[in-house]
Amino acid sequence: MKTNVGSIDRAIRVVAGLAILSLWFFLDGDARWFALIGLVPLTTATLGWCPAYTLVGINTCPMSKGGR
Repeated sequence: MKTNVGSIDRAIRVVAGLAILSLWFFLDGDARWFALIGLVPLTTATLGWCPAYTLVGINTCPMSKGGR
């Protein structure tokens, strides 16, 4: 697994993940479980690797763009 998520992208993913997870407290009934989708951006931010970026060929990590 090669890192393909940069630091700014990670910060955005953490904020978005926490915002989506916070929906758990505002939604009622079975709709509450959709808030767990917020775990996806949090996980990709923690790992620094996004499988969707790999499929599309996107890389926002400046360290892994270089030739070394």
